[in-house]
Amino acid sequence: MQEEHPVGDAFLTFAKKSRDEIRAHQEKLFARLVDRAWKTKFYQHHWGKAGVEPGDIKGLETLPSLPSFDKSDIMESIARNPPLGDFAGFESYGPGERPPAIMHTTSGTTGTPQVLLFGAKSREVQNLLLGRLYRFQGLRPDDVIHSVYGHGMINGGHYVREAVTHWTSSLFLSAGTGVETPSVKQVQLMKDFGATVIVGFADYIKKLARVAVEQGLDPVKDLNIRMISGHLGREDKETLSQAWGGAACFDWYGVGDTGCIAGEGPDRDGLYIMEDAQFLEIGDIDTGKPVAEGAEGDMICTCLFKDDLYPIIRFNTHDVTRLRTGASSLGINFQRIEGFLGRSDNMVKIRGINIFPQAMGPILEEDAAFAGEFICKAKRDESGRDEFIVAAEVNGGASEAVADRFRALLKQKIGIDVGVELSGPGSLAALTQTEVRQKPIRLIDDRFK
Repeated sequence: MQEEHPVGDAFLTFAKKSRDEIRAHQEKLFARLVDRAWKTKFYQHHWGKAGVEPGDIKGLETLPSLPSFDKSDIMESIARNPPLGDFAGFESYGPGERPPAIMHTTSGTTGTPQVLLFGAKSREVQNLLLGRLYRFQGLRPDDVIHSVYGHGMINGGHYVREAVTHWTSSLFLSAGTGVETPSVKQVQLMKDFGATVIVGFADYIKKLARVAVEQGLDPVKDLNIRMISGHLGREDKETLSQAWGGAACFDWYGVGDTGCIAGEGPDRDGLYIMEDAQFLEIGDIDTGKPVAEGAEGDMICTCLFKDDLYPIIRFNTHDVTRLRTGASSLGINFQRIEGFLGRSDNMVKIRGINIFPQAMGPILEEDAAFAGEFICKAKRDESGRDEFIVAAEVNGGASEAVADRFRALLKQKIGIDVGVELSGPGSLAALTQTEVRQKPIRLIDDRFK
């Protein structure tokens, strides 16, 4: 496993190989992956509908001509073959031959939770990729990691715990969400056990800094957090860093099906795609065809290592990014992406303008009155006119002056007039469900009800 997916110094050596050497490695793994995929009913059905036959797939250059799939196809597979679907390929193994399997589900952020199935080998490769990324970002053996990823049936908390405990020597505090361990208790745990690193989603990590202050604790003097690694999206890293006394903040990206796809290194100059294990395409949001270099589009992922259960070839995450151009200052030849820029299936078109709700938070961060929490609302009036409203929490009281500043800032950034609703800190928790969900709700679309 470590020969194909090196760790530590060996990882840096591999990542500095030539593009031709990296491509040769990818082709070897892709051939093995395609062989496994053809043995599953899911791909026999999925590719068969598109007229693809064995032998048509010559190599990675064939990928753009193959149909992609997304969560809806997986849910259809489950409906055809309840309760687990046919995408894992269980039936391709004889009696007693199937490898051990791990089952989780997604969080249900975009609808009904989806079954996730992992073979023991591909699961461990996922663990390795994340563990080595943490080490690449600067994680040390003497670190104590406070994790706010959820557990239960959700994959996140279990996956991150395995990555840390299997592939680093750091201690791991599995605090979970605010429902699993109340925020006040989480802050106390961090103090009691000397946490130095926080991992999780930026929204809740920012909330913990506010809770610490409310409890009379100084995030700098009393909680010595030096590093934060999680999913920052378009969040203002500087704001998050300042909330935790100058902690170094690192972004990484992946989804439940694929594991870690890309992450920032110590240069924090884009997210390096883990190209020894993942092959990423950027597809046009409407057509799925490859976009021009540097243009935004959906991330379509092929997991080169998933050749035991649930092969993944051209999975459309519907998460939007763009490729970074220019050379890496570290001499690494892996491609880089900008990071998570929004979800194409959560994008709203308001009076001809495409708006990603997740982008509203970083825009409002430019105003000191913004308290960090927000939710967007799309409505349609009786005349058929669409309206976009941003509800935001503010410090120091809601005033018309602050609302005017927010309206002006949002119009400048997105190009249309939007409504603004202001309220005090904590008032939007029931709508965003920050304490309950791994990923807060950022859009309520009432236009089609």
